Amino acid sequence: MRYFRLIVRFLRASAQQEMAYSVNFFISLIYSLLNLGVGVAGLDILFTQVQSIQGWDYASTLALLGIYLVVTALRELFIGPSLEALAGMEGEIMSGKFDFTLLRPIDIQFMSSFRAWRLFALLDLALGIGVIWRALAIPGSLLAPGNILVFAVVMCAGMLVMYSILLAFSALVFWSPGFLFTWVFDGLIQLARYPVGMYPQWLRFVLTWVIPVGVITTIPAQALSGNLPAGYLAGSVGLAVVFFLGASFLFRRSVRRYTSASS
Repeated sequence: MRYFRLIVRFLRASAQQEMAYSVNFFISLIYSLLNLGVGVAGLDILFTQVQSIQGWDYASTLALLGIYLVVTALRELFIGPSLEALAGMEGEIMSGKFDFTLLRPIDIQFMSSFRAWRLFALLDLALGIGVIWRALAIPGSLLAPGNILVFAVVMCAGMLVMYSILLAFSALVFWSPGFLFTWVFDGLIQLARYPVGMYPQWLRFVLTWVIPVGVITTIPAQALSGNLPAGYLAGSVGLAVVFFLGASFLFRRSVRRYTSASS
């Protein structure tokens, strides 16, 4: 309950900060609509030429786009802002302000993961859910509402994988403060808006086993259509747990390398 109350307070503080710049709401709305429009238009153009690509029809690919929008919205909602405040260009590690975070009587990983929220990302979240709903409503599609439970499980596993990757990359900034490792992930996550099976074999290997963005979007889309291969449900959950434990260990070990700005 203590941590829940802290999250509520973090939300209030972030809301007050964002409401001070109300024009950002309209900028975020325009950007979100443009991002959605470009994504849907690209699929419409593509599927006027073909019926399916590597077994993915229009409805399942549209659902994948919606999942991508939801995932990136959740990242922008709290994971990204919090970790950027820690390991970004003007973050606490580089500025030396991490001293004050260490002095607070709260778990360091929790504080670094939930303290900053970007509530305008709720616009992208709503649009992403709307795209998934539209994909489910397409007549004749293979998507089935009955697969929602499996979809929810692998979706949570994918989000945990993404959080773990970003946490691990943020932890590496303690070792090399001049290099922003999250930029690597920013480039690869763009590829997650399309099925992993569409890419060349070498890139498919990278997106599945090195930085598994396929687990974040492609597998949830397969679960929604009922085409999730046997063992992928347990594999996704197991991978998420391993990534989370590994990232948490790396983060706590990396914190010990921090050199106080006052020392």
